[in-house]
Amino acid sequence: MANTSTRTLRLLSLLQTHRYWSGAELAERLGVSARTLRRDVDRLRELGYPVEAQRGVDGGYQLAAGAALPPLVIDDEEAVALTVGLQAAAQNPVEGIAESSVRVLAKVVQVMPVRLRRRIDALRAMTVSAGWDGQTRAGVDPAVLTTIAVACRDNERLRFSYTAADGRHTERHTEPHRLVSLGRRWYLVAYDLERHDWRSFRVDRLSAPQGAGSRFRPRPLPAGDAAEFVRTGLDSAPWSYWVEVVVRAPAEVVRERVGRWSTVEEGDDGECLVRMVVDSLEWPITALGLIGADFRVVSPPELLDQVREWGARFSRAQ
Repeated sequence: MANTSTRTLRLLSLLQTHRYWSGAELAERLGVSARTLRRDVDRLRELGYPVEAQRGVDGGYQLAAGAALPPLVIDDEEAVALTVGLQAAAQNPVEGIAESSVRVLAKVVQVMPVRLRRRIDALRAMTVSAGWDGQTRAGVDPAVLTTIAVACRDNERLRFSYTAADGRHTERHTEPHRLVSLGRRWYLVAYDLERHDWRSFRVDRLSAPQGAGSRFRPRPLPAGDAAEFVRTGLDSAPWSYWVEVVVRAPAEVVRERVGRWSTVEEGDDGECLVRMVVDSLEWPITALGLIGADFRVVSPPELLDQVREWGARFSRAQ
């Protein structure tokens, strides 16, 4: 017979993979008596697992939904599937889950056996993520996100190489604060120890992050939160285009569709003003198409020219 701790984990694993187990079947699987099985079930309940019991000849046990999520026991295949799914969510952010996906990914990878990490690395290396246009997406390596997330969580200083917008390469030594998913990009908010100031770094321009092995006491961030710090920096950045468009649709509708990538202000007569700062006009045109409403371009004039060019091309489609 297995020791009590091992047997309890085995019981939990069985309950998580089967909707309903008869008492006799569970006892046989575990190699214990019905009385020992009842004690093991009580032990799981004490740990917070809501195990329901049904009495009688056909009595048995099943794991029910509880008020809180207790720790899960997963096998190797489930661990690989979970990690690959979290990596996909991190590379293709979905509203509201991108940052939490990275936090969970950091926890899972940290305790994952080496043999499973190799399987996941091999799977990622042999998989190509493509957009609708058939072009490979230039995403962020989930391993980079995981390394940064762990350093943020553990208050561990982080070193990495960084390529600025003008192509200059520098080595950075930082105290990482938070990862921020904003629009289609990831940013690291950190205190730069050599420049003695707070900075936000685009993660797709960051390479070879490594924990420096030394801990630090977190400094107060000069903003309400990390997302506000990044937005403030982006507003003052030398972007190529400042876009303003009047959309003939209610502001709440427009915010629901493109609010993550723009600022939407209420207007008159059911209209709203949409503002974006971008380095390419392709994305604003795509976003305006997603809204599905008439619009008027305020600025820049290049956007109106490109909208007309796209419209002419679409009208020639056969």
